[in-house]
Amino acid sequence: MRILITGISGFIGSHLADYLCQNLQQVEICGLVRPRSSLENLAKIADRLRLLEGDIRDQGSLLKVLATTRPDRIFHLAAQAAAGSSYNLAAETLSTNVLGTVHLLEALKELQLKPVVILASSAEAYGLAYSDELPIKETASLRPLSPFGVSQAAQDLLGFQYYKTCGLKIIRARVFSVLGPRQPVYYPPSSLARQIAEIEKKKGSPVLRLGNLESKKDYTDVRDLVRALWLISEKSEPGEAYNLGSGQAWSGHEMLKLMLGMTRAKMVIETDKTKTVFPEPPILLADISRLSRLTGWKPQINLKQSLLDLLNYWREKA
Repeated sequence: MRILITGISGFIGSHLADYLCQNLQQVEICGLVRPRSSLENLAKIADRLRLLEGDIRDQGSLLKVLATTRPDRIFHLAAQAAAGSSYNLAAETLSTNVLGTVHLLEALKELQLKPVVILASSAEAYGLAYSDELPIKETASLRPLSPFGVSQAAQDLLGFQYYKTCGLKIIRARVFSVLGPRQPVYYPPSSLARQIAEIEKKKGSPVLRLGNLESKKDYTDVRDLVRALWLISEKSEPGEAYNLGSGQAWSGHEMLKLMLGMTRAKMVIETDKTKTVFPEPPILLADISRLSRLTGWKPQINLKQSLLDLLNYWREKA
């Protein structure tokens, strides 16, 4: 089997590559990487991978990579994934996430390839969920609140459309919040962990600057998430959609309390008033019963362990 991962050098992509290397033997793992992108996350498994340069915004490069690899399975993880930044980068976000997905699907159609495609979108596509819709099922309405959320809703719908009209074998994974080692610093838990690690090393002033702590999100450890991605690629039928989450939601206040319990450093906590406040879904909580029935999957790494591993990751880099 030949597997292609777009965004393989990123947070989720690199952990998926780790998982595949550890658990599958008779596979060739190919990865799409943008020119000049950092390969730090892949350093320990680089000899197991076949990396090809390309960009999902350039259909020509995608055609070349797909024609070369002719994969049996594709995990489409490449994206502009910062919801907060998307308010100021709306055009770039939509271009990368929506047109990038179109380029991938059109390239498959042109080459007459029909691998199983796991199209990873985000729970930000659900956006505003009302209390009577919680926990959120796959049948819930999509009411995205950010350009990123809009891009994820469009990507998800494109996957369904190309399945119905072109017969592509697309499975849609609606990923709720993720955390763990290697998480980019634009995610609030990672920003918090890095600040704590730097305060412990006495780098700069001992001030912990925080954004919005009110919204509640459903967090899954990235190492559990990639296991779920693989399971749905094995067991699901094309055209289906699955929520990937933990089934539990935590507020920023609860996350902060847990992380402060992991350090002895003294610090002052301040609200970062320099950050522009954008609307966020008040709560994103997944109903994962459909995923569990299909695969038997359930989280194995609890929130406290995920946060500790994330903090230790930044401690090593501080």
